[in-house]
Amino acid sequence: MLETLPTEVSVYEVSPRDGLQNEAAPVPLEGKRELVAALIASGLRRIELTSFVSPRWVPQLADAEELARAVEAPEGVVLSALCPNARGFERARAAGLREIAVFLSASETHNRKNTNKSIEQSFEAFAEVVPPALAEGMRVRGYVSTVFGCPYEGDVRIERSVRITERLLELGCYQVSIGDTIGVGTPLQTRNIVSALLSRIPAERLALHLHDTRGTALANALVGLELGIRDFDASVAGLGGCPYAPGAAGNLATEDLVYMLEGMGIRTGVDLDRLIEAGRVAERVVKRPLPGKVHLAGPRRLRAI
Repeated sequence: MLETLPTEVSVYEVSPRDGLQNEAAPVPLEGKRELVAALIASGLRRIELTSFVSPRWVPQLADAEELARAVEAPEGVVLSALCPNARGFERARAAGLREIAVFLSASETHNRKNTNKSIEQSFEAFAEVVPPALAEGMRVRGYVSTVFGCPYEGDVRIERSVRITERLLELGCYQVSIGDTIGVGTPLQTRNIVSALLSRIPAERLALHLHDTRGTALANALVGLELGIRDFDASVAGLGGCPYAPGAAGNLATEDLVYMLEGMGIRTGVDLDRLIEAGRVAERVVKRPLPGKVHLAGPRRLRAI
């Protein structure tokens, strides 16, 4: 296995959006800005800032425009936001973002609960988002949720997820993130899903978005690495989950992922000490302990005995 591992991996930070969207108590704009600043200071270069959805659906992200305008991205840092429809795209463009993301589920039931649309209706909406965004010179990323399992339908056929991913790439997404939304994935299942995707899609067009609900996210990430995946989504301190996937709280913690990768000699470009501090900022912002391991235990420091 070790012979197949890369020298470098890209980490896509989702805590300001996927992390905070599940918080019941409102997080003030200044707290969100402080969190994003700490993430940037750690060396993270791809950060999902917010979502331009209706405040009725996700009240926590009602300040999307204000946050996008409040954060100054240094050279080399890309800020993005979810945009479910043409209205969301226009809001993101007006706020000055240069990258957006579209999202849907591999499960019909979850897609309807999450977006109030069928899968086909979601693609119809994307036709009003992706081409105009590309015409503006923006980059578009895609998400496919519930690939590893759905809280309403159970197992999801791999072929369905593969075809949805292909359609997003054909539409113009530069990359599609494959989601274990409820954290049910195991290493063997990850191997089967990723292998099926890679049989038809280049590795650089794919990312993994793993939740740690059942403690298997790092093991699944390692399988993805072995198979050729070089892009991983994560959320500092394990913040977050999906409000339309009961029991799914707990993204893969960014510092846990970075600790594992850097310990294996795989570069991430992230300063682990500063990332741990960003995890502490996240805890202050949401006013509760968070489940990530490394921001609690600290990095590996050996002393002579």
